[in-house]
Amino acid sequence: MRNVTDAIMANLDTESAQTPGSLKWEGLSEIDQAIRDNRLMEYRIKKSWADPWARSLTIAVLVVIAAGFSYLAGASFGLW
Repeated sequence: MRNVTDAIMANLDTESAQTPGSLKWEGLSEIDQAIRDNRLMEYRIKKSWADPWARSLTIAVLVVIAAGFSYLAGASFGLW
């Protein structure tokens, strides 16, 4: 009699984590490898930081947030 979990669980241990992707699907294999290594957030941050528009937008948003916090901190200390 077969175990019930054998039918439900995926056969992940037989799939190699180092499966080489073809050159045509290079970007998708990179994302697939990131998902497999559980580092998708790191992949997204690196890719968005490499994009000049996304990097500029990220820096601008961080500057606005820092200015808002510094204004609130200055107001709480009675500087203005």
